[in-house]
Amino acid sequence: SPKPSNTFFYLSFPSISPMANTNLPRRIIKETQRLLSEPAPGISASPSEDNMRYFNVMILGPTQSPYEGGVFKLGLFLPEEYPMAAPKVVSIELFLMFSMIFMFWHLLEYA
Repeated sequence: SPKPSNTFFYLSFPSISPMANTNLPRRIIKETQRLLSEPAPGISASPSEDNMRYFNVMILGPTQSPYEGGVFKLGLFLPEEYPMAAPKVVSIELFLMFSMIFMFWHLLEYA
């Protein structure tokens, strides 16, 4: 049987023009352009249209690992202090899972 590949299909995103994003530091514009033109294997990241400091990230689990076949969705935010401050990362699945557990727990408490 064929082995699953770690190949990832990327969507095309419009190039980021410094003129369209004058409120962004040149470094973020250049890094975003590089991210879109030279994507890392198994990782897809795209800036939000509403806020170019926020990225939607999807990472495929590496082959021959316990995470093989997994798809991990993250939100990444570049703070105003970037690059002196680290990007903020949140797992979308974990956030949704903990929100559902909290709601369920809250409902049980008042049942």
